[in-house]
Amino acid sequence: MVIGIVGAGSWGTALAQTFACNGHKVYLYARRSEHREELEITRENKKYLPGVNLVETIIISKSLAETVLDRDMILMAVPTQTFRSVYEEVSNILIKYNENPVILNVAKGIEKKSHLLLSEVAKQVRSDSRYAVLSGPSHAEEVGRFKPTTVAIASSDINLSKELQRELMTSRFRIYANDDLKGVELGGALKNIIALGAGISDGIGFGDNARAALMTRGLVEMTRIGTAMGAKRETFSGLTGLGDLIVTCDSKHSRNRRCGILIGEGMKVSDAIKEVGMVVEGITTTEATYELAGKLNVDMPITETIYKVIEGKINALEAVDILMGRDGKVE
Repeated sequence: MVIGIVGAGSWGTALAQTFACNGHKVYLYARRSEHREELEITRENKKYLPGVNLVETIIISKSLAETVLDRDMILMAVPTQTFRSVYEEVSNILIKYNENPVILNVAKGIEKKSHLLLSEVAKQVRSDSRYAVLSGPSHAEEVGRFKPTTVAIASSDINLSKELQRELMTSRFRIYANDDLKGVELGGALKNIIALGAGISDGIGFGDNARAALMTRGLVEMTRIGTAMGAKRETFSGLTGLGDLIVTCDSKHSRNRRCGILIGEGMKVSDAIKEVGMVVEGITTTEATYELAGKLNVDMPITETIYKVIEGKINALEAVDILMGRDGKVE
C-alpha cells in the first residue's frame, strides 16, 4: 500500500516505522515546517519519539496535498479536538481530485463541543468516508521499537477491517478485525478518564488496591455508557476496552496516568498538562463524557468525581472521600 500519515507525533511516527518495515510506501507529514525539517535532517522525532531512528524509506512530506493525494490509505494521527478541522482540509483536497482512500484514524477521544465520536465527525465532514479506527493497548514508545503489540481495527464494514488486517499486520504488530466501530472508539476514549483517576490515586500515595478498584469499577462505567450508546457489551472486555484500560492505567508511558499523578501530588490541572508536554486526551474526554452521561441519564460516579477535580470544585482527597463514602451497592 501507499500510505499517507497526517500527524508526526509519537503515534504517527511509530506507525510509520511499523508500516514502512512491512514493505509499504509511507509519507509522513508534520504540521510545522521546522518539525518537518528536523525529521528530514536528523531522521529522529526528538520531541515525540526520541531515540528511534526513522526507517530510511519513510518519506517526509512537504505538504498536506503531497501526503494525501494518490494514496491507498490516509492515517489520521492528530489530536481528537483538531480532528474535524484537519480532516476537513484533507477531504477538500481529496474531493477536488475525486479521490476517496481509506481513512484509518488512531486518535482516541470524544469531540468536546458536539459529544460526537470521531467516526460521526468523519461522516459529517464527508458522508462517503471509508472510515476505520485502530485502537488497543499500544504505546508508541514500544510500537516504534517493534516490541510485540496487539490491537484491533474496526469499521462498520467488516470486510474493510479484514482488508486492513491483512495489509498491515506484522510478526510484531498483530491485528484483530472488528465491526463494533462505536464500541472500539468508546473504549479507546473512556479508558483515558480512568487512567487519570488511577494516576491521581498513585499521586496521592495510595496503592495497588485503590488502582485495581478504579480500573474494575471504571470498566463498569465504560460498559454502562457504551451499551447505552449502542455498542456491544463484549467489546469492553476485549483489547480495546479492558486491554487498553490496563496498559493506560499501569504504564510509565501513559501521559494520562502521568498527568493524574501530578494532579494527585497537588499540581494544578493546567500546570500538569504543561508538564506532560503532549496532548492529554483524558482531560477533554472527561468533560465531554460527564456532559454526555447527564444527557443519557447514565450513572458514572468515577467520571463525575474526576470531572469535579478537573474543574477545581473538589481536590483529590475529597474525591476519594466521595467515592468511598457512597451508599452500598450490589455488584
